[in-house]
Amino acid sequence: MRKFLARVKPQFEEGGKYEKYYPLFEMVDTFAFSIGTLTPRAPHVRDAIDLKRAMSVVVIALIPAIMFSFFNVGYQEDPTRSILINFLVGFKQVMPIIIVSYAVGGFWEVLFAITRKHDINEGFLVTGILVPLVMPPTVPLWMVVIATSFGIVIGKEIFGGTGYNIFNPALVARAFLFFAYPAAISGDQVWTTIDGVSKATPLAIAAGTPGGQGVELLHQSGVSFWDMFIGLIPGSIGETSTLAIALGAILLLITRIASWRVMLGILLGMIGMALITNGIAGASDNPMLSLPPHYHLVMGGFAFGLVFMATDPVSCAQTDTGRWIYGLLIGMLSVVIRSLNPAFPEGMMLAILLGNAFAPLIDYFVLRAHIKRRKKRYAQ
Repeated sequence: MRKFLARVKPQFEEGGKYEKYYPLFEMVDTFAFSIGTLTPRAPHVRDAIDLKRAMSVVVIALIPAIMFSFFNVGYQEDPTRSILINFLVGFKQVMPIIIVSYAVGGFWEVLFAITRKHDINEGFLVTGILVPLVMPPTVPLWMVVIATSFGIVIGKEIFGGTGYNIFNPALVARAFLFFAYPAAISGDQVWTTIDGVSKATPLAIAAGTPGGQGVELLHQSGVSFWDMFIGLIPGSIGETSTLAIALGAILLLITRIASWRVMLGILLGMIGMALITNGIAGASDNPMLSLPPHYHLVMGGFAFGLVFMATDPVSCAQTDTGRWIYGLLIGMLSVVIRSLNPAFPEGMMLAILLGNAFAPLIDYFVLRAHIKRRKKRYAQ
C-alpha cells in the first residue's frame, strides 16, 4: 500500500491530473501511515501521536458505549430476548444513524477541504460518531442529515474548521434538534421503542411529579440506581451506560487525551451544587432538588458529557487553572438547569455549551492574573 500511494501521489500534487482532490489523498495517506512532514530546525518533537491518532483513541474509547448501545436499544423493546438478539436488533436500528452521520459530515468536510485547498480535518472522526450517540434511537434519518449538517457547517466550518470552532460541533447538532424539533428529542417521552411503545426516561420520571421526591419517584417506576449505572434504561443512544462511559474515560485519562482537571472539576461542581439543592429541597415541591449527587451522575447525559463532550480540546479552556474553573462551572450549571428549570431536565448539554462560550474569557483572565503576578514578582 505504501508503494501504491507513493506511485500515485504525483497525480494529486500541484500540476497533477487530480490536483484538486489532494485533500482526499492526504486523508488516506496520513490515516494509514505517519505524517511525512518534518521540522527543518530545532527544537524537534518526536511523537507517534498526531491529530489523527489522537482522534482515533477517542473513537476507541467510545467503543464500550457504542457496543452497549446496540444491546440496550434492543433490550428496551423486549427485555426477555437473548443478549445476541437484542444486540442485533439494536445494531440494525443504530447503524443507519451512524452511517448517515459519517456520510453527511464527510461530504461537508471534503467539500470545504477542496474549496479551501487545505487538508481534511481529522476532528470529524470523533464528531461523526458523537452526533449519533447523543440522539434518541428512533430519530428520523432526515433529522440526522439536518442536524449533522448544522453542527459541521455552522458549528465548525464557518469558524475555519477543526481547531477554530468555539462550540463542540456534536453538541451544536443536538442543540439544533432540541430547539427545532423538541418533540423528537426531548419532553416527557423522548424514547419510543421500535414496536411503538413509549417509555419515559429517568430524568422525565424524576421531574414529572411536583411535591414528590426524585429518588422515590424513580423507585416507584421500577428504575434503580444500578439500572442507571449499568445503562438498562431509555435515553439517547450512547448516553445510558455510566459503566461503559467510565471504561472509555479510563483510556482517555491513561493516554492523556482528555484533561483530568476538566473531569474532576465537573464532578466537584456537580457534587457541590447538588448538596446545595438538597439543602433547600424542603422549601420547594420540585422533586429534582432532592436528587443526591450520585443520581445526577448516572442520569441523562451527565457522564457522557463529562467524559466525551466537555473535554473537547478545542472548545474547552486551555490553561490548567482555566480547566478547573471551566469544569466547576459546567458541573454547577448542569445541576442548576436540571433542578431549577423544569423545561430543561437534561441540563448537561446547555451547561457545556455555556462553558464553551465562557472558556476563552476564563483563559483570558487566568493569563492576565499570571502576568500581573509576574510583574509584581519582577518589580521587587
